[in-house]
Amino acid sequence: MPAAPLSTVPSLPSSPSPSFRGRIGCDANSGYYAAPRRYRLHLSLSSPHSLRIAITHSLLGLEETLPIELLPAVPDMPDGGHSALLPLYEASSHRHSGPAVAPVLSDTWTGRIVNSHSAHIRHDLARHFGGDGPDRPVLHPHGAEEEIEAVEHLCQYRIDEAAQQAGQADVDEAARRTALSSLLRVLGTLEARLAHQDFVLGDRMTAADVRLWVALVQLDTVHRLHLDAAAVHRVADHPHLWTYARRLAAHPAFGCHLDLDGIARRHHARCQGLEAAGAAVQILDWAAHITDTPHAPAERHSALHLRPSGPA
Repeated sequence: MPAAPLSTVPSLPSSPSPSFRGRIGCDANSGYYAAPRRYRLHLSLSSPHSLRIAITHSLLGLEETLPIELLPAVPDMPDGGHSALLPLYEASSHRHSGPAVAPVLSDTWTGRIVNSHSAHIRHDLARHFGGDGPDRPVLHPHGAEEEIEAVEHLCQYRIDEAAQQAGQADVDEAARRTALSSLLRVLGTLEARLAHQDFVLGDRMTAADVRLWVALVQLDTVHRLHLDAAAVHRVADHPHLWTYARRLAAHPAFGCHLDLDGIARRHHARCQGLEAAGAAVQILDWAAHITDTPHAPAERHSALHLRPSGPA
């Protein structure tokens, strides 16, 4: 049975654009170019944007090439920024007036920020730092960019935003029903695909799987808390999709970065809404599916620090 096509959706209003959009080039003539240990990632793994980068970083085996500085799960500044990033922001933008947010890719040679846009950072890691080792997936295979972009759009608008709107108490009931129906249609399309293939785009892992897995984590650990119980049961009624999520949780590049406690603390620090009955209906026990595996020396501290201490 052929997989159902993935379609994009019209652009919707989004959050403010990241401040820095420098890109990694191919050689010294490009300005910013790939060089071992020249760059540093600054990530808060409770944030889905940072979590996607951390997974990509591990899949590509960049522990020795591109160090990671981990930031607290809950930003320590009133504007939602991290005080540890303020010097970088101030050095990179004179009188920077916005929050010093993660994720950030910084250049240790200049002491400035290169990029703070999650999708660009992930793409540049895969294009310019990813090796050709047999255990390293080709996250952006030739000819797949359009489908990967379609999955990005579906996750942002038809999973993340639809789930958020479906649980908003200050939205009228008809709008909540419409949002839930949109969410369920996309989950159904993905369910049909994953009934016949191991990954979103076929038999090999791509960047689309990183994007979808983090969206499913957010759906179960954040958005579910504001849905009613009946809606959560309908979301959970996609066995191939959630089996896929459970399988990737057991992959060391995914599960070792999952900071369940941090996600909960970050959500409760920012959320103004009320919990609904769906908060009591957990879809996956994420912590139970994370496999303890050996880590490289550069990873070991963060893996031990981020291991969830109990059920989600």
